[in-house]
Amino acid sequence: MSGVELIITGAAGLLAVIILVLGIISIRSERQGEYEERLGRYASTEYGSLLAEFDDIESDLIDEDEQSILSQRLESALANREFAQNWRIQLARADLKLTVSEYFSLHIISAIGTFLVGWFIIFGNPIAGAVSGMAGLLFPRLYVARKQGQRLRLFENQLPDTLSLWVNALRSGYSVLQSMEAISQESPEPTATEFQRVVQEVQFGIPMDDALEHLLIRMPSEDLDLVNTAVNIQREVGGNLAEILEAISHTIRERIKLKGEIRVLTSQGRITGWIISLLPIGLTIFLYYASPSYMRRMVQNRMCGWPMMGIAMGMIGTGAAIIQKIVKIDY
Repeated sequence: MSGVELIITGAAGLLAVIILVLGIISIRSERQGEYEERLGRYASTEYGSLLAEFDDIESDLIDEDEQSILSQRLESALANREFAQNWRIQLARADLKLTVSEYFSLHIISAIGTFLVGWFIIFGNPIAGAVSGMAGLLFPRLYVARKQGQRLRLFENQLPDTLSLWVNALRSGYSVLQSMEAISQESPEPTATEFQRVVQEVQFGIPMDDALEHLLIRMPSEDLDLVNTAVNIQREVGGNLAEILEAISHTIRERIKLKGEIRVLTSQGRITGWIISLLPIGLTIFLYYASPSYMRRMVQNRMCGWPMMGIAMGMIGTGAAIIQKIVKIDY
């Protein structure tokens, strides 16, 4: 097979992968609009006593006709797996409207796509393509982790303003549930969506304590844990919740200010860690193309070259982890 044919084959494979990913995203976005409309109808009626868990509600709204037989079987096969439960939580934290089977399929598609690109377009070697495919398995997880981090940081930064709105609503005579409903209507994303889910869960019949615990699972924040504890204690023993939340809001603002100062002071160390970690990899790729005869010996020598590259990758990963541990300060 000539070089042109290899490039055409690799490009066709990459195009097929992109079409599959875009198709999944399009189907999920259309389906989510219907879910939200139907959830709104349920929230405005008295069906809450018939439904015990919010997760069951969302799964019941998925029509079996909209899923292929393969997708249904894959979903049922993965339903009781431990990693599937973890994936479900991670997708909820990232607010990605994907089922576990679709997330699993994205892993396979990403691995196949990077394998084809690594083999036919970049390296021209099936072994290097296999290594690229293994790396491609991490791409969906990295994307989900990035979305989780972004939403959690936004939520934590918005939490003081959220508590101020909560305090004002309580002092205006609203109940706790009405205050959270006002937050869901007046706050920006992702706070609005998360508190709207809490309100809907309570309207479906889930106890307030469990609904707040679900919120904490989706948004694992120490500040939010403090708020949930205060609300639960106030509901059990009484007290002025507005004053408690106002004091917590002041504490959280000071914590956010401290976090920002620490992040600025450690930014140089974090950037240095990334540069030191990525520099050997970038230099290796540059030399592979700048001097193929020099680097090809290491790639082709399985007895010496491959163990050296494996040891080098392990040392790079260990060094990166140590640097990140050094610059991460607990507060």
